[in-house]
Amino acid sequence: MRNESLTPEAVPASPVGLSPPISPVTSRHPKGALVDKFGRHVTYIRLSITDRCDFRCSYCMAEEMTFLPRAQVLTLEECLRIAGTFVDLGVTKVRVTGGEPLVRHNAIWLLERIAGLSGLKELVITTNGSQLDRFAAALRAAGVRRINVSLDTLRSQRFREITRVGDLAKVLRGLDAAQAAGFERLKLNTVMMRGVNDDELIDLVQFAVDRAIDIAFIEEMPLGDIGHARQSTYFGSEEALARLQTRFVLLPSTETTGGPARYWRIPGTSTRVGFIAPHSHNFCDTCNRVRITARGELYPCLGNNDAGKLLPLLRAYPSDDGPLRAAIVRTLGIKAKGHDFGNQMSTPQVVRFMSMTGG
Repeated sequence: MRNESLTPEAVPASPVGLSPPISPVTSRHPKGALVDKFGRHVTYIRLSITDRCDFRCSYCMAEEMTFLPRAQVLTLEECLRIAGTFVDLGVTKVRVTGGEPLVRHNAIWLLERIAGLSGLKELVITTNGSQLDRFAAALRAAGVRRINVSLDTLRSQRFREITRVGDLAKVLRGLDAAQAAGFERLKLNTVMMRGVNDDELIDLVQFAVDRAIDIAFIEEMPLGDIGHARQSTYFGSEEALARLQTRFVLLPSTETTGGPARYWRIPGTSTRVGFIAPHSHNFCDTCNRVRITARGELYPCLGNNDAGKLLPLLRAYPSDDGPLRAAIVRTLGIKAKGHDFGNQMSTPQVVRFMSMTGG
């Protein structure tokens, strides 16, 4: 393995409008900034700290999963090194994901330390809500400022069918605990599935309004071999919006939480309704994020298989972050201009499960 000491600060800027070469590193990396060859600034990382989960959601993973052995998973200290290096390179938002991040032993220790990184503006977490009744107060004290909770149905039996093992009542207790702990901008994430939960979209928005929280509806993504035909369950954002407008007045908003959701406001409430539409409204031109899996793979694009491997560098150079920084910059050079999920619905080209990629 080569010790590459080249850092972003050492790379000269390319003329505006010219695409820099993919290797050995991308150009146009001013100090404290990560910019891909299409001029998109990466300011947001999604860091998976475990591939394990206490649910088995049908769109996310197989019913019988084989999880990674511990030696192939980032240690918490390695997670912190990665987060710290990205923040040093100009990233201002870190989202901790899984699997289910709160099943990782000592996750709070890691969150406290990420929250303390100089230059970080926002630490958020995505969870299935199963552990929130235990950890909500600790998350708030650790410095987490926002929580996204995955919730695809308000019906107990249907919840069990979607998650295969989950208990809706426990998730609802977790939402209560999070609000009691002082989290003001909770957000529900709902994956829309025709014939599964599309009859509950209005009920879910009303639930969000009643709790004064936000909700985002997500088009199902073709990741992993999950055993059902996504073409039959796909439910698009335009149809969802039309259905919601039969009950609610929805006004378009320019607000953003730094992610891909496009938001609408319901007058007279504090609730925002978002749509994440990788199929119908591709958001690649404004993509500002990358993902790091629990085994240290850096995926510049969710919809592509290209990735950089960070774990070997972390372990080969335990006291030198130079090779890690260079690898991050180099991998940003393979960030695709966009994805095309529409051509992958029947036969996904991305074969890893969503739980492997990290939220």
